[in-house]
Amino acid sequence: MKFMKIGTKPDTFYAEEATRTVISDAPSDFVIQINNINYLLHTFPLLPKCGLLQRLCSHSGDSEKVSIELHDIPGGEDAFEMCAKFCYGITINLSAYNFVPAFCAAKFLRMTESVEKGNFVPKLEAFFNSCILEGWKDSITALQTTVKFPEWSENLGIIRKCIDSIVEKIHTPPAKVSWSYTYTRPGYTKKQHHSVPKDWWTEDISDLDVDLFRCIITAVRSTYMLPPQLIGEALHVYACCWLPDTTRTPPQTGEEFMEKNRRIVDSIVSMIPEDKGAVYVGFLLRLIVIANYLGVSPVTKTELLRRSGLQLEEATVDDLIFPSHSPADPEFYYIDLVLAVLESFLVLSRRQCPAAASELNRSAQVLGTMRKVGKLIDSYLRVVAKDVNMPVSKVVSLAEALPDIAREDHDGIYKAINIYLKEHGDLSKADKKRLCRILDCQKLSPEVRAHAVKNERLPLRIVVQVLFFEQERDRDSNSKTAAATPDRRKHKPLPVTPSQSQEPRKQTVPASRESNSHSHDEVKFGAANVHNKFSSSTTGKRDYALLLMQNKRSDGMLAVENERKGVRSETQQVDHQGHDTKREILREGASGSAGAGSKLDAKKMIQRGSRPDHGRDKGKDR
Repeated sequence: MKFMKIGTKPDTFYAEEATRTVISDAPSDFVIQINNINYLLHTFPLLPKCGLLQRLCSHSGDSEKVSIELHDIPGGEDAFEMCAKFCYGITINLSAYNFVPAFCAAKFLRMTESVEKGNFVPKLEAFFNSCILEGWKDSITALQTTVKFPEWSENLGIIRKCIDSIVEKIHTPPAKVSWSYTYTRPGYTKKQHHSVPKDWWTEDISDLDVDLFRCIITAVRSTYMLPPQLIGEALHVYACCWLPDTTRTPPQTGEEFMEKNRRIVDSIVSMIPEDKGAVYVGFLLRLIVIANYLGVSPVTKTELLRRSGLQLEEATVDDLIFPSHSPADPEFYYIDLVLAVLESFLVLSRRQCPAAASELNRSAQVLGTMRKVGKLIDSYLRVVAKDVNMPVSKVVSLAEALPDIAREDHDGIYKAINIYLKEHGDLSKADKKRLCRILDCQKLSPEVRAHAVKNERLPLRIVVQVLFFEQERDRDSNSKTAAATPDRRKHKPLPVTPSQSQEPRKQTVPASRESNSHSHDEVKFGAANVHNKFSSSTTGKRDYALLLMQNKRSDGMLAVENERKGVRSETQQVDHQGHDTKREILREGASGSAGAGSKLDAKKMIQRGSRPDHGRDKGKDR
């Protein structure tokens, strides 16, 4: 910080209640009123240097004591006193903190070079150009003091010159930065890091008012010399300096406080670069939480949700964990915010068409992003499931919001359901059913299926589904293995003995089928016993479900086997009837002693004997 010392005389101003005067042998003949303070001064040191006082005294006449009111002087009584001390030759110290009010007051009093050489205004201009604008922190400090005198500072060009000086230094390459700056990031020390960081300027400009900060960011962005990530970092640092931390303690609730922070949030959101990745998604999510608490405009909320949805795949579980400050919501975690961001992500994923080399690449990119978000949401659900006040409806809504392609497997959602059932032991059957319906048992890994079978918290229906799909998968794997292994026995001809070729087949039932019928009854009986014995335990639940499926399968196999045996028996009966009829016809024809009645009976017998074989002979002719 640079200073300038003007004047050599000691300070002789003193105050008596609401009166300020200077110690002098000559009596006071000049009274200046500023607000509630009266200054008892002398016309000789003041009038030669102040053009405004010369004009006002010319209209006051020849009275012995002149009284003038200067209530509208910029900077008030403090700025006027500096100008008065300069006229008296009293020592004053100028710096970036008091330059702006002194310069505005000197301009107001017309203490210019045209009134008297070596006046106050040219000295202040020289100090401003040679010291303040050349320094980094001096320019920022002087710019911040212009907040109290916006019109005067704007008309005198102080704001524009300060902003130009700051922007010029921001664009300076880090290797050429030789001035002091503030950089208090965790883990950074200047002794260990000899190089200047690229974002060295972000903390110092965060001391500015939001309107001045907007002017600097706008000027920096207009040059297109800095990457958007640096702009985003500056916005992040500014938000950390000014906005309340809603993750720790509830912030203040005064109307002035709320209105000020609403203005800051609106300004920051409007300055975020359009480039994806310019700001971290965790920062965007924090802004949404603060925006909801402050009650910002719907336009700002919508923009924050859109930007957060675009970068949701970059988030971590810690980025999604925010406490809920709403008195209407008993839960601790702000799950509604995550659901709103997820819905925005899904809407944008349907609309966006990234520039890809082919449709296949585009689909792979969308699928990869969707899978990342799916894992993120399942991990978040495992965290919020531990909240004892979390209603099952919100958990189900968030879990069902993801499309099916977002989950490659259901291991993550199963773990979340298991944690929720563990923390909510008094959950009703209807809520359990509603919670478990989002689980797809076919997408569980073998380890998770083994755990689900032994899980006492799951409904019986889920356990049955897990066992069913487990057996279906084992059967499919066995069938594939059998198909891959060639069966050489089917190529070998079966040996036929003469006795087997001459003797007619006997109608017999294989012993294996008889044993199957007996075992079928035994399985049903055993299932009932197992159900009565183990229905209260986990193993009984699993065995009972397994036996139910085995009974259903055995019933179906026996029904098919019985149908096959019935068809075979009917075929054998028809074959025996045809052979008997042919033998009878041959005997009648050989005797030759039958009459007309016998011939008629033979014809009937031939017709009767030929009916069963008609269909078979017709099939042969075909």
